[in-house]
Amino acid sequence: MGSGLWELRARLPTRIARTIFMVRDGTTILLNGFIKKTRTTLKTELDLARRRKHEIEKQSTHWKRL
Repeated sequence: MGSGLWELRARLPTRIARTIFMVRDGTTILLNGFIKKTRTTLKTELDLARRRKHEIEKQSTHWKRL
């Protein structure tokens, strides 16, 4: 996926589910999950994951205190 984003694919009986995630300080953070309906990942789904990743990175000083 690029830019530190990863994708987990799961085949369900009648569909394909996708989860976009990032790894930060050894922790997996799920950013977006959806049912895939086309061959390519929709731009809106990827944009949502990127926005959420950006928000987490902005909070990096808070993250290190946890």
